[in-house]
Amino acid sequence: MSAPFSLPFESPIQELETKLAELESFSQEQDIDVSHEIENMKQKIEQTRNDIYTNLTAWQKVQVARHPSRPYTMDYINIMCTDFVEIHGDRIHRDDRAIIGGFAKIDGQKVMIIGSQKGRDTKSNVETNFGCAHPEGYRKALRLMKLADKFNVPIVTLIDTKGAYAGLESEERHIAEAIAVNLRECFNLKVPIICVIIGEGGSGGALGIGIGNRILIMEHAYYSVISPEGCAAILWKDRAYSDKAAEALKITGKHLMELKLADSIIPEPQGGAHTDHEAAAENLKKALLENLEQLKAMTPEEIMEDRYNKFRAMGEFEGQVA
Repeated sequence: MSAPFSLPFESPIQELETKLAELESFSQEQDIDVSHEIENMKQKIEQTRNDIYTNLTAWQKVQVARHPSRPYTMDYINIMCTDFVEIHGDRIHRDDRAIIGGFAKIDGQKVMIIGSQKGRDTKSNVETNFGCAHPEGYRKALRLMKLADKFNVPIVTLIDTKGAYAGLESEERHIAEAIAVNLRECFNLKVPIICVIIGEGGSGGALGIGIGNRILIMEHAYYSVISPEGCAAILWKDRAYSDKAAEALKITGKHLMELKLADSIIPEPQGGAHTDHEAAAENLKKALLENLEQLKAMTPEEIMEDRYNKFRAMGEFEGQVA
C-alpha cells in the first residue's frame, strides 16, 4: 500500500503521525497501556495541523488546491446532489470530458450544475485532458446554460482548471472565440448563476464558466489570470520564484475578498477539502443554498442587471494622484 500523498509543508504532521503509528504498534506488540500518550499525540497532531493550515502562504494554498486527493466536480455532485442527469456534447464537434454538466437537485432545488473535471489516474486524466477544456467543452457549457435559461433553472458552475487547453487542436477550433462567446452570452441569461472556485481557477479557462451573480471560493482554492509558475517565468525568468509570484498575484480567497472579486469564502475541513470530502461538500451545499435563496427573490431583469453591474465594478479603484 502506497503512502498517502503529503505536501512539503506538512512534514511536521507526517513526523508526528509516524511517531503515533510507532506508539500504537509498540502498545499492541508489548501489551502495554499507553492510551494517555496516544491521546496526547493525537491532540498534538490536530494542533499542529491547525497551526499550519491557519497560516498558509499563498503558494502553500496553491499546493493544497492542486492536491491529487482534493474533491473534483463529480465528487461534489455525487455527495450533495440527487437526480443528476448528465448532458453530453456541444452539438458541433464532440463531448469534452474536461467539462461536465447536467440537471440535478440540491435539497430539492433544481439546478443546472456544470464544472471542470480532472482525473485520478492516467486513464481518467487522459480522458479529461487534465481538466483543460477544448473549445467544445466551453460550447457544451454554454449549450447547457442556455438550456437552463429556457427552463428557468438556476446555474451552478464549479471551477477547477489550470486553464483552457492551449494546444494546436484548440487553436484550430477557435478556443479564444469559444471563451469570448461564453463571456458575452452569460450576461444575457435571465436565471441566477453561482460560480464556485473549488480548486484551481486559472486564466480564461476558469473565466469561460466564471460569469455569475455570485463568485464563491473554497478556503484553499485560488483564482488567477496566470499560474504562479508562469508569472515567475515571465517576471523573474525563473520558476523558483513561484512563491513570490503567488503572493504578488493576490490569488487567495482573502485577497479576492479585499479586491471585491469574490463574494464569500467557503470554509474547508481542517487540513483541506481532501481530508474530508463529505464535510467539504456539506459546506459547499450550504453556501449554494443560501445564495440561491437570496437570488430567487430577484426578477430576471434584476438578475441580469446585478450580474452586469458586478463585473463592471471590477477593477475600479479610488486613489489619490501624487
